[in-house]
Amino acid sequence: MTKQNYEKLLDEAYKKIKTVNISEENRFEIPKIEGHIEGKKTILTNFFQIASYLRRDGSHFQKFMLKELAASGQREGDRLVLNIKVPSTRIKEKIEAYVREYVLCKECKKPDTELIKEPNSRIMFIHCLACGAKHPVSKI
Repeated sequence: MTKQNYEKLLDEAYKKIKTVNISEENRFEIPKIEGHIEGKKTILTNFFQIASYLRRDGSHFQKFMLKELAASGQREGDRLVLNIKVPSTRIKEKIEAYVREYVLCKECKKPDTELIKEPNSRIMFIHCLACGAKHPVSKI
């Protein structure tokens, strides 16, 4: 193969490669939490829709939030009822912490991940479907 043929093939290959859009990095936005306070309780009306958007099990997300907010609570249909008053800014901070720990890839920072548990192991891993990275995460 001559150098010219090689260069020609290389140019054709570059034309077929999908270009990466830098702004695509910001495509992931955490939905805004919706809810209200009723007496001494905080009711989060779209909590499990957010869990679904993050592609995480609702009970895992719930367990994290209850632990981080030092609150008791229960699921009522599609809502999460916390047995304390919590400002929305604090809830938002905890959701962002969950996303950093259990959703975003540590290597490429993309949200295209899944939580997996190795067979015969108690350790959970975050596996990135975009870059293939695999990192252990702390158990809740």
